[in-house]
Order: sequence, then C-alpha cells, then structure tokens
Amino acid sequence: MIRLVYERASKATLVDEVIVATDDERIAAAVREFGGRVEMTATSHETGTDRLAEVASRIDSDIIVNVQGDEPLIEPAMIDEAIRPLADDPTIAMSTLKSRIKTLHDFLSPNVVKVVTDWEGFALYFSRSPLPNFRDKWNDLKDEKFESGKLLCYKHVGLYVYRREFLLQYAQMSPTYLELAEKLEQLRVLENGYRIKVVETEHESIGVDTPADLERVIEKLKKP
Repeated sequence: MIRLVYERASKATLVDEVIVATDDERIAAAVREFGGRVEMTATSHETGTDRLAEVASRIDSDIIVNVQGDEPLIEPAMIDEAIRPLADDPTIAMSTLKSRIKTLHDFLSPNVVKVVTDWEGFALYFSRSPLPNFRDKWNDLKDEKFESGKLLCYKHVGLYVYRREFLLQYAQMSPTYLELAEKLEQLRVLENGYRIKVVETEHESIGVDTPADLERVIEKLKKP
C-alpha cells in the first residue's frame, strides 16, 4: 500500500520529492527496498500532523503536502489540485480537497468525514455526522434523489497542503475541544481562527479505514 501511494504521489506534476515519514522500522525497510526516501521520526507523536511537522522542520521547502499512507488509489491530479491554491495565492496557508457525496451510505457513515464551505471555498466545518442536516428533506434521503447526487453535500478527502511556516505553527497549537470531540485534526485550525481552502475534485479515492475499504481497493486494483 505504501509503495502504491508513493508511486502515485511521485507522478504529481507540482511535487518535487516524495518522502515517507514513519517511526516504524518495518515501513522504513519496505520503502528503502523499493528505492524510496524515508525519514524516521520520534515515536511520541500523537498525530500524523506532528510527525509531518518534525520532518518539515528538517527540510527546505515552502510548501509541504501530507498524503495519507492509506490512500493507495490517490490520483496524482488530486495532489496538484490541492497544491494549486497555495502556488497561486501566497495568503493561503492550508488547503485540502472535497468531492460530491453520491450515496446514502457515505452521507451517514462516521468513517466518511463531511465538509461544508463558504462561497469562496473556505471550510466552515468538518464532521463525522451528516452535514448539512437537510431538515425538510430528511425523509427523502433514502430514495433515488440522494442516490443520483441531487442533494449538494461533500465528503472530505484527507489530503492536506501547508505552508511550511504554518505547519510548524499548527503543530505547536494545543488540541482543541471540537478536534477531540470529532477526532479530526483539521478542526484545530478552524478553532484557532485560521482558514482552510477546500478544492472540489472530480476524482475518487478510497481511504483504507476498515477491512471493507481494503476489499474495495483490492477489487478496483484487479480491474484493468
């Protein structure tokens, strides 16, 4: 899985180098075996962001991309889409992706993080709960209206891009109430008053959070 993520990330046109950050020597050995670059980190990190920040503190790069190691189907174009706002606008400190939710399962699943944004595409909130709550249409959610994607709602794609200085600052912030409640690190950014640019992507990726997710990925990889 790590190799698939590494190879796909390397194909993004706006990426100069791919580095695997880990505290696990088994992962490091696997990366070295296929010729990838790996950076060992402390074992004390409680979040992936903390691990990323440690590596970022040792390298010289204005923009840092966090690609999750459990996204073996990530499209290189998605990485470029997430990087583009920071490349084009020096005032943007952080960005991520969203895609349309098309099934009731994804809308209701706590394993699928939902996001709502303002008119400029900046995040208002992320949640594991259904978001937004369609008060007057709740009874319609189980019919074909939802399956055809007519209700406008989005799932968050766990790919993050940071300006290095902001990432290092973010990692020093204390965990926040909503972050701990939802178990979503990005809420720490919003609770501290910073903005996250959210870019809509047409590409699909499957994060491997459960055994069922792994089976879906394996089935897709088997298809020509």
